[in-house]
Amino acid sequence: GYFEQVVRQCRYSSKDLQGIEFIDSYVFNKVEDIRFNSTVGKYVGYTEHGVKNAEAWNKGPELAGELGELERVCKPNADLHY
Repeated sequence: GYFEQVVRQCRYSSKDLQGIEFIDSYVFNKVEDIRFNSTVGKYVGYTEHGVKNAEAWNKGPELAGELGELERVCKPNADLHY
């Protein structure tokens, strides 16, 4: 069989809202293929397949959706983590 997983997380380094980082990782067969990091501001591929997808996703509507997740998900929920 195959193993596929998407891990979405908000990382809070301080109570200051400037220290929040949103990470969206795509894993296939226990190997991370591609990751969006709000600090970097784009997708980064870690495998041949991931690099190909990162290039396409950085040019498409997927990137715009990810860029809004920090504001939509992480910042409003920061108080829950402190």
